[in-house]
Amino acid sequence: MKMELLFFILLFAVAFLYASVGHGGASGYLALMALFGVATDLMKPAALLLNIFVSLVSFYQFYKGGYFKWKLFYPFALASVPMAFVGALVTIDAVTYKRILGVLLLFAILRLFGFIGKEHNEQKQINLFLALFIGAVIGFLSGMIGIGGGIILSPVILFFSWGNMKQTAAVSALFIFVNSIAGMTGLLLKGSNIPPIIYEWLIIAFIGGLLGAYYARKNFSNQLLKQLLGIVLLIASIKLLVV
Repeated sequence: MKMELLFFILLFAVAFLYASVGHGGASGYLALMALFGVATDLMKPAALLLNIFVSLVSFYQFYKGGYFKWKLFYPFALASVPMAFVGALVTIDAVTYKRILGVLLLFAILRLFGFIGKEHNEQKQINLFLALFIGAVIGFLSGMIGIGGGIILSPVILFFSWGNMKQTAAVSALFIFVNSIAGMTGLLLKGSNIPPIIYEWLIIAFIGGLLGAYYARKNFSNQLLKQLLGIVLLIASIKLLVV
């Protein structure tokens, strides 16, 4: 019972903090599930379903604040959505799955500790062909692993100075939403099931995401919580890579 309560608390924290930067939280949910010994075949559909709802509430808050840029969104989404569907149809063994997830978690860890994803003052015009290529790669990985791809997309946008922090958050949130739907569609066509316990997790993550996105739009920032979450993800990443 104590472990279940701890899982719920961490689930809320993940949704809150990820939504505050325009993410759905799938990499964080997957990390928690790995730490708490959730079966691999349950991890992907659970993470994608939670992602869909949390990224949607996150996008709504940033869109409401006027930060969404269609021209920054569509080149990535155009290529990523079909590739996320294709990626979800790919079956990989549990060990390979955990290794890839462990590597992808490093993006989230570096972002939470502020090593990547720093905002630049000067904004540049997006490179269409490069954005399409990046979107396709991220989309395939998203569908195959069960993430929305925001942990990879956000640092890329900020690195190339294609958007500021909140524009990136708004675009990433919708990017995650559409990729997660595409990935979930692929999983359902493969015959994946959604266990009832996921709906309990969904309520907790939805509330956390709603509050996180709301306070982010109000310029709320809590570096200590981000660093604590970064430590949790680092532990999960190490576990996934070495076990």
